Amino acid sequence: MKIAVTGACGYIGSHTLVDLIQHGFEVISIDNNSRSTPEILEGVTAITGKIVPHYPIDMCQLDDLEQVFVQNPNIVGVIHFAAYKWVGESVDKPLLYYHNNLQALLNLLKCIQKFDIPYHVFSSSCSVYGNPDALPVTEETPLALAESPYAMTKQIGERIISDFSRLGVNANVLLRYFNPVGAHPSAKIGEIQPIPQNLVPFITQTAIGLRPALSVFGNDYDTRDGTCLRDYIHVSDIAHAHTLALQHLVKHQIQRNYCEVFNLGSGEGATVLEVIAAFERATGEKLAYQIVDRRAGDVAKIYANRHKATHVLGWQPQYKLDDMMRTAWQWQLRLQEHPIDFPVIG
Repeated sequence: MKIAVTGACGYIGSHTLVDLIQHGFEVISIDNNSRSTPEILEGVTAITGKIVPHYPIDMCQLDDLEQVFVQNPNIVGVIHFAAYKWVGESVDKPLLYYHNNLQALLNLLKCIQKFDIPYHVFSSSCSVYGNPDALPVTEETPLALAESPYAMTKQIGERIISDFSRLGVNANVLLRYFNPVGAHPSAKIGEIQPIPQNLVPFITQTAIGLRPALSVFGNDYDTRDGTCLRDYIHVSDIAHAHTLALQHLVKHQIQRNYCEVFNLGSGEGATVLEVIAAFERATGEKLAYQIVDRRAGDVAKIYANRHKATHVLGWQPQYKLDDMMRTAWQWQLRLQEHPIDFPVIG
């Protein structure tokens, strides 16, 4: 079965290519590499032994996207990762995010309809929950006001797909990720953040000497140690959930008006200080960090109820927090020895 993966050169996309190939799927990559590099596909090939056909097109250009499906008439499913994802940038450049993230999705759904693609898995986010009133978060938790334009594009994207599914064109799965971290155990692919936007890249870049110290924003929250608590999940576990979602749709011959949501989280949370401790424990590296004032907009704590993904998809995370930190560090060490060119974002 041939699967088109959009945003395939990105962090989760590249790991999903590996997982799909290792479970017998044929894959193609669609990515304009404005926020990624095709060089990461060399790592996918090194792990799997397979060369992934790559189409460096902008999905906001419908004609170009249609040509990919014309050239690959046997595509049976699409996994859609292609989107801008930095919360802060989305606040500064909301029109950029609304145009890119929503136009790409609309064009993809047009192609799904035109070329009769039966299966679609959509990359969503726990950011759609906003600030939840109760924990753990379930798929039935009401969606609060989105805290950023990025989060709003995910809320709107889910609504578009839900409305589209009622046409009976295809079957859809929406996967809401919590906090993907870590890297492939081979250290041949991982996350590239020249300017860190998330905790773990900031930790690894600080430990290797690229940053002077890690700032911990606040230690007076209502959590175990006063620092913010998040639900971390290894990127390879996230990737495998996409394979399971496709297998679920195919195996059960899901009807074409299907649209289902699943949380992808560990089911428990870790505080910032616990993540730092896990990194030091897993790597033997001592991390320089400092406690500073709270950061505006940070949620005190959020973590997932993952029962539905486990019960329906058979998804069971395999990696623990120490594994996440160890593989993230191994990837950082590899990047230090073999730097990868990355687009300048600004």
